[in-house]
Amino acid sequence: MKRKYLATATLAALGTMACGAHAQTSVSVYGLIDTGVEYVNNANANKDGLFRLSSGATNTSRIGFRGTEDLGGGLKAVFQLENGFKTDTGEFDSAGLLFGRQANVGLEGSFGRIVAGRSYSTTYDFILPFDPMGYSGQYSWVTSAGATGGRKDGMLTNLANMLKYQGKFGGFKLGATYGFGEVAGSNGDSAKYALGVGYENGPFRIAATFDRVNGAAATLNSGYDKATSIHLAGDYQVTSNLGLDLGYRNYKKTLASNAPDLRSDFFWGGATYKVTPVVTLIGAIFYQDIKNVANGKDADPIMYSVRGKYALSKRTDLYLSAAYAKAKNQQLVGLSRDDLAYGNSQTGVIAGIQHRF
Repeated sequence: MKRKYLATATLAALGTMACGAHAQTSVSVYGLIDTGVEYVNNANANKDGLFRLSSGATNTSRIGFRGTEDLGGGLKAVFQLENGFKTDTGEFDSAGLLFGRQANVGLEGSFGRIVAGRSYSTTYDFILPFDPMGYSGQYSWVTSAGATGGRKDGMLTNLANMLKYQGKFGGFKLGATYGFGEVAGSNGDSAKYALGVGYENGPFRIAATFDRVNGAAATLNSGYDKATSIHLAGDYQVTSNLGLDLGYRNYKKTLASNAPDLRSDFFWGGATYKVTPVVTLIGAIFYQDIKNVANGKDADPIMYSVRGKYALSKRTDLYLSAAYAKAKNQQLVGLSRDDLAYGNSQTGVIAGIQHRF
């Protein structure tokens, strides 16, 4: 009888410990699925139109796992694993990468959060919230402005082999990113880093970032390309239904070949208006001023984008987006931040559905 009592008590104690450990650990599965039917003109060298099923029109489809463990004293262990995928084909969004969006672990406390692994840059984290169209393939240029042939003077987004810090102190937010180049004998070769500061006060927010991306050197200790970007952005919530966004990027890439620098200024602005609790309208303009090129070769592309969203629920939206892009001097321009361009203008429209879980 005594042995039976001891066994029962031991099992109860172990169960209590397990429950306590479970209560201190939180792991969640989340995701987003976004797909739509799109039409674009000037989709190939023959200037043909194209109908297609497009994945990630307003946000990239993904599935992820994130969690925290309470270590005591206000300190937590954190992790995040996130895979991007294409709903039209089922392929990974980044070929060959199981967790191409996020794969990191770190610590969080009153000092902020620091993680190591693969994640998004400080520039991305601080500036993307000011893009009224969001991380949108249809249609925004904030992450990669002006798909004009080979000129995509864009944002430092996703990094591997990185350390990232972010902390919030009152209305201020600070951030820093360092991506290891991992080249023996040269710490600068292929290295990347970014710094950011933000401030929020009621309906007003601003942010500024600086980043540097070093290319790969042809030989050890030889020169490498160096790209720097400065971002400034802000938004203002005019009313509970109307928000305004503005942003600017200065881009400069110095080439190891001693060819002329690649330079551009990029501007965007837009508004988000909630017509009803379930209907939202968004409009934005994106413009890139390409500099330091031969006369008559500057594309200086501009794009006008609009989107309407209808919320079927808190997790599911229907959307309709349209855009028109135009370049000067018969240079190439495309609506997409990724696809090649085949004309000096392009028009597109897409209707789709997005579900979050």
